Amino acid sequence: MSIAPKNVVMVLLDSLNRHMLGCYGGDEFKTPNIDRLAARAQCFTNHYTGSLPCMPARHDILCGTWDFLWKPWGSIELWEDAITYRLREAGVTSQLISDHPHLFETGGENYHVDFSAWDYQRGHEGDPWKTVGDPSWAGAPDFMRKHPMPYDNSRGWFRGEEDFPGPRTMAAAARWLKENAGRHERFFLFVDEFDPHEPFDTPEPYASMYDPDWEGPHLIWPPYVEGGVSKGVIDERQARQLRASYGGKLTMIDHWLGKVIAAVEEQGLWEDTLFVLCTDHGHYLGERDIWGKPGVPIYQTLGHIPLLIAGAGIEAGTCDALTTSVDLFATLAEIFGVEEKLRQPSHGHSLLPLLEGTSGKVRDWLLTGVWGREVHLIDGSHKYARAPEGENAPLCMMSNRWSTMPTHFLTREQEMPLPDERAVLGRMPGSTVPVLRQVWEAQDHIPYWAYAKFKGNFLYDLKSDPAEKENLAGGAKEREIAEKLRMALQSIEAPQEQFIRLGLQ
Repeated sequence: MSIAPKNVVMVLLDSLNRHMLGCYGGDEFKTPNIDRLAARAQCFTNHYTGSLPCMPARHDILCGTWDFLWKPWGSIELWEDAITYRLREAGVTSQLISDHPHLFETGGENYHVDFSAWDYQRGHEGDPWKTVGDPSWAGAPDFMRKHPMPYDNSRGWFRGEEDFPGPRTMAAAARWLKENAGRHERFFLFVDEFDPHEPFDTPEPYASMYDPDWEGPHLIWPPYVEGGVSKGVIDERQARQLRASYGGKLTMIDHWLGKVIAAVEEQGLWEDTLFVLCTDHGHYLGERDIWGKPGVPIYQTLGHIPLLIAGAGIEAGTCDALTTSVDLFATLAEIFGVEEKLRQPSHGHSLLPLLEGTSGKVRDWLLTGVWGREVHLIDGSHKYARAPEGENAPLCMMSNRWSTMPTHFLTREQEMPLPDERAVLGRMPGSTVPVLRQVWEAQDHIPYWAYAKFKGNFLYDLKSDPAEKENLAGGAKEREIAEKLRMALQSIEAPQEQFIRLGLQ
């Protein structure tokens, strides 16, 4: 069966936990619209993260390369094209609708500019939307924030459910489909929705839906820590409340996602449009007593993510092939016929052979990780997290847009040291464009991403031990898979410093 959709609607829900969705066996929270979509979709059961966290994952999808191997967070580079640039050349209309603040901050430059049009719904998390709060609002819920967040000023301006950024984003997407779907020969709609990312702040009935006995302001800001309960950062009762608050936001955004799905149905788009529901990563909510996204190996909670693809002749069912986020980029490139026009090589493989049933797999392995931390190899049966062999050095960064994630608790100098006299011009894999190349040694002040306490290597048999309880590192199997990781890094021309710091020379 050949699948040749005219259009693609891609909805990315940030921090979407696979194990909490009904279609993947979850029963803790209600996700009826995601489950309804899954009933007509290919549900991918072995889909994983690539580059983490937020902006690196979007780089995977829009640019197609695992840039976590050479930079922590940043813009589209000089030597590469976002898929939207080539779509525009091919006559495909592209629309971005988003409430994701990082797309419009330092370190997120150029992701939105090549869309035919973009619509930013304001007020989520760190978006500096308002300078003062609504004077009639006593203050947004707060938890363990030493410094006020921009959200504290925005929150009071949300008068009802429909005013929250997530609902506004989904309503705008449904409206775009109703007003535009029949007016373009081909289109790509990318809905980059920040929910259910924190703050886990929702109006009633969602706020109390999963913890009706909670008294006082709801806890909406999760800590980022390993051992949150055991270390006394939060107690068991607060832990239940935080998890319930995430569940309330998940159910709320599921409700508004239903309006986008309804618009697809009302416009008769299922026959010529591919509908993709994906995420960037999961979010720890007490699994292993881990909270948020701290510096720990990428366990299944964070890295094993959902992917649903429906429409345009797709037969409902499951797909057990190993896939990752860069494969979405390759799929878009094939659907719209722009594979040969891209300036950068892609690490992705198109998913169309899987959707058409002409192949049972598109890759044998994938890499995933956060810059400066463990590099993980997943081959379908095992996950291997390789930590630095000694000190976390040398660390190499390559970028022509020297920026990183803006935070509200660190200065720019603390986040990302400027290049110094040791910086040289290098070359990216597959590119002849000179790139600024900085190497930091063990004694240097390094970007905060790399400040993690490593506990050695981890190797798990995902088939016999899906809960990742037995670490198999240290034996013959580790030697075998470490060599596989070394060869994988060689095949994509990873910086030599990765081999040195990981002990894989």
